Amino acid sequence: MTARLPVFPLGTVLFPGLVLPLHIFEERYRALVRHLVDLPDGSPREFGVVAIRAGWEVAPKAPDGRPLPGVGEVTLHDVGCTAELRQVTELPDGGFDIVTVGRRRFRVGEVDRAGAPFLTAEVEWLPEPEAPDEAADLLAARVIAVFRQYLGLIRADPEEISEQLPEDPTVLSHLVAATAALTVADRQRLLAIDDTAARLRAELRLLNREAALLRQVRAVPVPLGELASPPIPN
Repeated sequence: MTARLPVFPLGTVLFPGLVLPLHIFEERYRALVRHLVDLPDGSPREFGVVAIRAGWEVAPKAPDGRPLPGVGEVTLHDVGCTAELRQVTELPDGGFDIVTVGRRRFRVGEVDRAGAPFLTAEVEWLPEPEAPDEAADLLAARVIAVFRQYLGLIRADPEEISEQLPEDPTVLSHLVAATAALTVADRQRLLAIDDTAARLRAELRLLNREAALLRQVRAVPVPLGELASPPIPN
């Protein structure tokens, strides 16, 4: 099943069930928020969040404030997640502060850059597991254990790791993907996995990798001279 959806390119990856607050200042995305607010009651107020593969989140402008022609177009990843509009605060300058929640994953099809003030795209909804999965249940228990160990390495306060983690394997897989200190590329690969058990297996590998790196960094003191030196340009 396909649909046409407004699209918001971002330098981050949104997962179902996760909260995403946004400050809206560009006019094209102000228009998107106004479009969603003006929809009839009962209509889904959602847009697609898609991570940027290449390009700029904010379109570059000339000194006179006009967008530079042919510059700033973004290349998007293939899979995104819808953001449901939950709260809108209009600001004195005409911008908005909004709060959204991730809902459902989709695959990006044809992108229309000219039919509206904001990007739209044909999207194909991706499946989510509905029936219990014994393999995912077993993997979820392992992921929770490893994730708690990982949190113990990155958080100084032990009380911060006593938080309740979701037992539902799919919800857990999305929470871990969004919370762990992963690259956009890692998160994007996790978002694109349809099977919960496969996503949890991938997360186990990533968490073990990150934990090993953290332990190694802690075990090898960095010379003070290196900390004081400016970074070397690439």
